[in-house]
Amino acid sequence: MNYKKIIYFFLSLWLVTGFTLLSAQEPILAPKTNTTAAEDTLITVEILEAKKLEMRKVNDSTQLQILAGKVKLKQGTSYFWCDSCVINSNTNTFEAWGNVHINDADTTNVYANHLLYLTKKKLAYLDGAVKLTDGKGTLTTPDLEYDMETKIGIYKHGGKVVNGNTTLTSKEGYYYTDLKDVYFKQNVELKDPKYFLKTDSLLYNTDNGIARFIAETFIKDSAGKTIETKDGYYNLKTGKAEFGRNPVIKDGAVTITGNRVAIDDSTGIRQVEGNAIIRDSAQGTTILAGVIYQNSKTDAILATKKPLMIIKQENDSIYITADTLFSARLTDLYGVKDSLVKDTVKGVTVVNADKAKDSTNRYFEAYRNVRVFSDSLQAVCDSLFYSFKDSVFRMYDNPVVWAKESQVTGDTLYLFTKNKKAERFQVIDHSFLVNKMDPDVYNQIKSSRMDGWFIDGNIDSVRARGYAECIYYIQDEDSAYTGINESKCDIMDIYFKNQELHKVVFRSQVTGTLWPIRQKSPSEMRLENFQWLEARRPKTKFELFE
Repeated sequence: MNYKKIIYFFLSLWLVTGFTLLSAQEPILAPKTNTTAAEDTLITVEILEAKKLEMRKVNDSTQLQILAGKVKLKQGTSYFWCDSCVINSNTNTFEAWGNVHINDADTTNVYANHLLYLTKKKLAYLDGAVKLTDGKGTLTTPDLEYDMETKIGIYKHGGKVVNGNTTLTSKEGYYYTDLKDVYFKQNVELKDPKYFLKTDSLLYNTDNGIARFIAETFIKDSAGKTIETKDGYYNLKTGKAEFGRNPVIKDGAVTITGNRVAIDDSTGIRQVEGNAIIRDSAQGTTILAGVIYQNSKTDAILATKKPLMIIKQENDSIYITADTLFSARLTDLYGVKDSLVKDTVKGVTVVNADKAKDSTNRYFEAYRNVRVFSDSLQAVCDSLFYSFKDSVFRMYDNPVVWAKESQVTGDTLYLFTKNKKAERFQVIDHSFLVNKMDPDVYNQIKSSRMDGWFIDGNIDSVRARGYAECIYYIQDEDSAYTGINESKCDIMDIYFKNQELHKVVFRSQVTGTLWPIRQKSPSEMRLENFQWLEARRPKTKFELFE
């Protein structure tokens, strides 16, 4: 007799019988005393495949099914694979070991070394090299609780989610596989080629790449820009973001704060709303406004809703407000690429484009209802242009400048500064200087063109040219008024002492009258177009914040 054939025959018969027994095995069910037929269907676990099955009765109420070798189970739309498994019909659980794999409704796959599954509650407890993927992101963690009903995975002993080039780690996490949201808690870090993020709580979507902040968060990009925020979101795919609750953005010498900040990295546009502030330590400037727009690519800034610019000085900062403020690079304004170019209209010397990062390569403009305040000088006009290259304030449309008790007006007024202090001024067309002596008593100078010089913030001297006229009061040693000089000539020089008009020198043929003080009242002595505009003068810097 051929014993090998006999052994082969019985082995084949055992395999066929075993497979038939396995296929016909009654599915594991919860006790039927308190369940409906629909509930029975929900908790049923079908045995689809195994190389070995053993039935073991522990006691009268407990019977175990022990499976081994490429085990495959099914419950509803979920499939389970493992090397070995023990099914307990009394406790409605099964425990699996080795190459554990769960496919949940073809949307989520979970892998582990070990699984404890509650068939009635559809809760899976996995440990040992756990990996969960929803097709977008992949979570790895030492152990995981996964709810097949709610599609939520929970880890509490550290986990890592990888989504493309983005890696997120935290101590705790809640993975909502249906929504593709992951809620990270405790020691959260996000690493991406473009960004690094650190926070205590973060909500991240593996599908759209949006990270939402719900706690104090620190972000740093590859260029060194940092963001501190407590609320908002960042879309890592599009580069669009919004930050709330007074975020702070630091980009080189520039610091941005506000109630809300919106950023679009693709365009470089940043929108700051509510108590918006942009500080530039390199320029020594601060801009405050209701709304500020900044282009990080061109460094252009547009401020509206009661904007205010502060130009820092050692002892006497300059405050400027208007309906609209705008600042940008001089090289962008004039399109300079090669050598230095001089603008013939405004007289602005423009720097070479290679010096785009030069702190003097900037200008700003103010439009409508412009007001300027410093302790030594104040001004108003309809529009203003200032170049950081030549430090000149160019004022247009009925400008007025006050220095102590002196007022200067004209069609166009240039105020030249040096080391951020007033050095001289130039008035073009309809120049008019008024120096207040006492209530209703004013020294007056008018001409076509006027040039003045400052010393320590006070007007020191003025030259009036072209149809120059003057009215000034003559005083004795006791400062008593003795007469009034009313004169005309082509050129006259005016000198000040202790902030008051001291003397007038006529440089060409002069005509005029010297009036005894008793013959003329101060209200009579007015040059044509005289006006004292004290009501328009900013009295304090706090007025500009209103």
